Amino acid sequence: MKAFLILEDGTVFEGIHIGADKEIISEIVFNTSMAGYLEVLTDPSYAGQAVCMTYPLIGNYGVCREDMESRKLWPDAFIVRELSRIPSNFRCDASIQEVLEEYGIPGIAGIDTRALTKILREKGTMNGCITTNENYVMEDVLKRLKEYDMGNVVDIVTCEEKYTLKGTKELSENGPISGSARYTGEKEKRPSLVRTLNGAGKKVALLDLGAKDNIAKSLAARGCEVTVYPARTSAEEILGDHPDGIMLSNGPGDPKVCTEVIANVRRLYESDTPIFAICLGHQLMALATGADTFKMKYGHRGGNHPVKDLATGRVYISSQNHGYVVDMDKLDPKVATPAFVNVNDGTCEGLAYTGKNIFTVQFHPEACPGPQDSGYLFDRFIQMMEVERNA
Repeated sequence: MKAFLILEDGTVFEGIHIGADKEIISEIVFNTSMAGYLEVLTDPSYAGQAVCMTYPLIGNYGVCREDMESRKLWPDAFIVRELSRIPSNFRCDASIQEVLEEYGIPGIAGIDTRALTKILREKGTMNGCITTNENYVMEDVLKRLKEYDMGNVVDIVTCEEKYTLKGTKELSENGPISGSARYTGEKEKRPSLVRTLNGAGKKVALLDLGAKDNIAKSLAARGCEVTVYPARTSAEEILGDHPDGIMLSNGPGDPKVCTEVIANVRRLYESDTPIFAICLGHQLMALATGADTFKMKYGHRGGNHPVKDLATGRVYISSQNHGYVVDMDKLDPKVATPAFVNVNDGTCEGLAYTGKNIFTVQFHPEACPGPQDSGYLFDRFIQMMEVERNA
């Protein structure tokens, strides 16, 4: 079946329909990862967007549900050059086509994704429509595209009620043991040497703004007991549970529309509880403390973005997924100073808060997909909680 991708500037791509049979209007973005498409599809930060994968062959190792980063697929649509319909992988549970249909995600294949990506890089991210209607009326489609706004998608992706993920309190010879049962953290001991983690017994409150599972798992694997809270949970309720530290997660959309969350984050900032924030959480903390954010031309989405730690001068390769960034020109050094910068374009990748046990990063230290170079930041957070506990 034919399918069409119509962009806000009037550009039309003709391809082949994949996934669910429905028409969508969404913000079109691109991801440069060569692998990890399932983790991309299950990242809640893509809610309200249609994702174009720049790598030309997608789906060749199929879908392993154990690797899902959340309970479902979140993008509005999926755009690929070529979709592999016969996956080859001993862990494979289903094909990409099957899971797209299962979760009601439409898509288009067979288009020139390189050309699409160049348009988005040159003109900036724009809205688009994917349809199988060959008799579409361009004027009507363009009007709908200009009117589309994703709104506050954090409310869509956050959990409905709080739950607790228990820590494993163990470390194997091969590194941290990740929880395999989602939302329970239970993991059978491996037949290898184990030792107690420094994070054992620490209670972490994770504010779910669209959190990927591996954030909670990364903390649980280091021995922490993680309680996950819905995005609109009041600061008073979180602080009333007396956590040793607070984690603000990634999430989708424009941070400035999350006005209630920003107010709560401000109260968390004033509490003096150690805080570590990622991606959207990083942006919300900046807004809560008087800084500003702006929308990037086409954002950072992929697994190969270099970031520089300004304290050490060391460069790490990071996984990223964001379209907004903190404006470093509007930072008050009495409140926060840059801690990481993007090596490619010099944008803000992290902040250290003056006189506070708070640090935030724009990139994803929990990876999935992507490199694990910056996973040490979770250890830094645990050390921060330990110092605060012994103060």
